[in-house]
Amino acid sequence: MVSQRGLEVLRAIVTDYVSSREPVGSKSIVDRHSFGVSAATIRNDMALLEEEELIAAPHTSSGRIPTDKGYRLFVDHLAEVKQISSTQRVAIERFLDESGDFDELLGRTVRLLSQLTNQVAIVQYPSLGTAKVRHVELVKVGPRRVLSVLITDNGRVDQRLVELDRELSDGELAQLGGNINSHVAGEGLGGVAAALGKLSQNIALDLFSAATVLEATLVEQAQVNRQQRLVMAGTANLVRTGEDFVGSIYPMLDAIEEQVILLKLFTEMAGDGAEVAVSIGHEIGASALDQTSLMTTGYASAGQRSTLGLLGPTRMDYSNNMAAVRAVARYLTRALDAG
Repeated sequence: MVSQRGLEVLRAIVTDYVSSREPVGSKSIVDRHSFGVSAATIRNDMALLEEEELIAAPHTSSGRIPTDKGYRLFVDHLAEVKQISSTQRVAIERFLDESGDFDELLGRTVRLLSQLTNQVAIVQYPSLGTAKVRHVELVKVGPRRVLSVLITDNGRVDQRLVELDRELSDGELAQLGGNINSHVAGEGLGGVAAALGKLSQNIALDLFSAATVLEATLVEQAQVNRQQRLVMAGTANLVRTGEDFVGSIYPMLDAIEEQVILLKLFTEMAGDGAEVAVSIGHEIGASALDQTSLMTTGYASAGQRSTLGLLGPTRMDYSNNMAAVRAVARYLTRALDAG
């Protein structure tokens, strides 16, 4: 059983190690913190923490570092609940308000969160598996070029540039657009391919070639927007903190790049129930990421919940990072509601 002072010693070890990246000894704790006891007493407290596997010696020095278990206790019970500064709050609001569309907003969100935390920032696109097509817009942008704009009922807009074999008149383009919308408007994204399969039966022969190209493009647009996707920024931060990892960081970078593991973790952590869920080290359950911590929270888009988070070494500033994740998620939800 760890005493109250022992817990405060653990808090001191975590905060000092996160700050310095150096193992923490009893003398430095006495010098830096006001415990009012001798270094020998602190050493006894540290011995008990080590017995509980909350701290460990990385080598033969007298200093100790937190274990995954120690970080977990710190996050659950010892981390101070912090608020972001007013300066950060204004910066977040202004930066996100300048976004032009949904994709830019998510891109700005991860760049901002990465800059605030110096970690890898990740945002998950809202799941559009249940979304329906609101409208398809065909816009002429050149003699043989048309912009295919797919708009869903939850406000998602996807644009693709299409090259046709001949130039269409405004009347022909309007006719083709009307035919396409008569088939797909109100259709779920999963049913777009089947709905467009009937398009050729109702199209003029001289528009058949253009219709075929646009059909393939719209099917691809619908399919891409049904898939789960992540946007990330700050992967280079892992390289800059390479001293925090034992061995090669390339398996970690590969796991991040593939996204499959992260998508699975986001799904699992979404059911945690915490405002900010944190998975530490071996808790993650993926060997490539067992020297990292992942924290996530939810944001809302058109009534649908999705996930925002960050990934970094277990030696991270949990209190400030949790505050940043929570604040950015709130502003992202607000920006989406305003849009």
